[in-house]
Amino acid sequence: MRDLVKEIGDFIFVEDEPQRCDVIVTVGGSFPQTAEKAAELYKIGFADYILAGGGVSVKTGVFAGVKDKKNIYCGDYRTECDFYVDVLKKNGVPETAIVREDKSGHTRANAEYAAAVLKERGISAEKVILVCKRFHARRCLMFFQAYFPGTEILVVPADIETGDWNITKDNWYASPYGIKRVMGELARCGEQFTETDINNYMR
Repeated sequence: MRDLVKEIGDFIFVEDEPQRCDVIVTVGGSFPQTAEKAAELYKIGFADYILAGGGVSVKTGVFAGVKDKKNIYCGDYRTECDFYVDVLKKNGVPETAIVREDKSGHTRANAEYAAAVLKERGISAEKVILVCKRFHARRCLMFFQAYFPGTEILVVPADIETGDWNITKDNWYASPYGIKRVMGELARCGEQFTETDINNYMR
């Protein structure tokens, strides 16, 4: 059983060392830590651009709302992109370095629309840093590899230390919520990755 837990953790929790790249991409969400991590990487000098990705929930049709540090990030955000842009600016990223993508409502669309926006802007994407929640890493990587063929993608997760959301490779199996989130991700990696995604991946 210990081997199985380790194998699941190794699969879901992808993490790379950051390297100089063309662009940092934030995967849509409601936690500021994702954009804060992207800003940190930008200020160190890992990229010249950050793509702030994310629209509204496909389930509700609205932005889900800020889930942490509401005293700092308290704007009237229409989309996840709006929220991330505010976080980036408040953490020292200039407007000129921010690329906006505000149409996607789920992980596959995050990848698909990010690729389209970067192509439209003429921004190279030979190497990309992908910033997301730790337990979301594998699914994000799968979709971004499908829609960024030929791109080297490095996953640099953001730490979210708020309550039940503090889910890591070392503790996910120790709480009912951690098990639910990680096993849910494992299922979605199989259920959501379609024949079209695989064909894109194999190009």
